[in-house]
Amino acid sequence: MTFLLDLLAAIGRPVLAATASVGSVAIFAATGLSHLVRPPFYWRLFGRAFIDFAYFSLPVVALTAIFSGMVIALQSYTGFSRFAAAGATASVVVLSVVRELGPVLAGLMVAGRVGAAMAAELGTMRVTDQIDALQTLSTNPMKYLVAPRLLAGTIALPLLVLVADVLGVLGGFVVGTLKLDFGADAYLRSTLDFLKTEDVVSSLVKAAVFGFIVALMGCYHGYRSKGGAQGVGAATTSAVVSASILILSFDYVLTELFFAR
Repeated sequence: MTFLLDLLAAIGRPVLAATASVGSVAIFAATGLSHLVRPPFYWRLFGRAFIDFAYFSLPVVALTAIFSGMVIALQSYTGFSRFAAAGATASVVVLSVVRELGPVLAGLMVAGRVGAAMAAELGTMRVTDQIDALQTLSTNPMKYLVAPRLLAGTIALPLLVLVADVLGVLGGFVVGTLKLDFGADAYLRSTLDFLKTEDVVSSLVKAAVFGFIVALMGCYHGYRSKGGAQGVGAATTSAVVSASILILSFDYVLTELFFAR
């Protein structure tokens, strides 16, 4: 009997801890979102966060998208040529990039760059009592630090993904025409024939969700950081890991919603 109780306790502790963590994140997100619809809104902080998300993340996202499109073109051609179906390369490239790799890779790159920086910034403010100082000055930290970042991430990542989709398809086009000897007109025609509006819509919706997740995880772990420099480092790591896991998890959920029949 004692063994059974110990086993149930060993199972129950992580389940309760996970449930508490999910509830804490949900409350944090709801609180941050509620401040978006209640004045005042700090547009200067929103602009700074938006530039950090969109402009400074553009080079890494662009390079990732271009080379991903080039690799997919090569791998697709290699596989399909075994079955005399090499002509499907263009369609596979555009669907892979727009539906999946564009939003997912952009989300992961931004999580590693902006999410980590966000957690480190807020974590440093927490351990140096700057967040407490904001409260002393009658400034709500959630409204001042979290809400602008949540909105910036949600708006900026779809713009990045739109660029990533175009560049990923361009990378496939360059490889297809220069290395694999596809005709430019035929490649473009095949790309446009297979690309549908719902593919682009699903890509942008995923990007908005992923951008919100990156901003939420960065703010959440940084805001709750404790323990000095070591705590800030742990918060930074947790922000990147949790954002990456949630991006991949929600990618499946959103794909199921858009494309399951």
